[in-house]
Amino acid sequence: MNVVVIGISGRVGSRLANELLQRGHQVTGIARDISAVAPRAGVTLKQADATDPAALAPLLTGHDAVISASMFLSSNAASLISAVKEAGVPRLLVVGGAGSLEVAPGVKLIDTPEFPAIYKAEAGAGLAFLESLRAESALEWTFLSPSALFEPGERTGQFRIGDDNLLVDAAGKSWISMEDYAIALVDELEVPKHSRRRFTVGY
Repeated sequence: MNVVVIGISGRVGSRLANELLQRGHQVTGIARDISAVAPRAGVTLKQADATDPAALAPLLTGHDAVISASMFLSSNAASLISAVKEAGVPRLLVVGGAGSLEVAPGVKLIDTPEFPAIYKAEAGAGLAFLESLRAESALEWTFLSPSALFEPGERTGQFRIGDDNLLVDAAGKSWISMEDYAIALVDELEVPKHSRRRFTVGY
């Protein structure tokens, strides 16, 4: 497939590009600043502001899917959805956050006392982004939330998939490596199982 990765310069975006290339896909990487992204075979780099649909839509045209790996505080759901639809791209996959996952019926992780205050603004923006997607009926979208701890690590291929509830292991830890997260998202790209839905991945 020909896949756009918005935010390719970031930690998650770069790992998604690695996973896509490893599986033989072609990647168009978009970022506000592409100067730090090393050129490589299979990747076409484009510098653009993803919150500007008029500038973004022409760069998306002709692709099979768009993956957004941008921070939510620097994103705009309405602008991105508009650009994807205007470009005629059939699918949008979004790198989500864990804050909107439930830890008990009706209780989101972001609303628990333990949730770090430093991450609340980004998590709140992620929840708003998800709600914007849920109101979208014309576009095939998927939103993949990681577990609570989301850091660079190993690519093991061993993880669990969930829906709207935070996944925790036997010791009560909720975590996933960015490398294994990338596997789960590209799996969804290749074999869609969560159309117009959010899902999550964890150990």
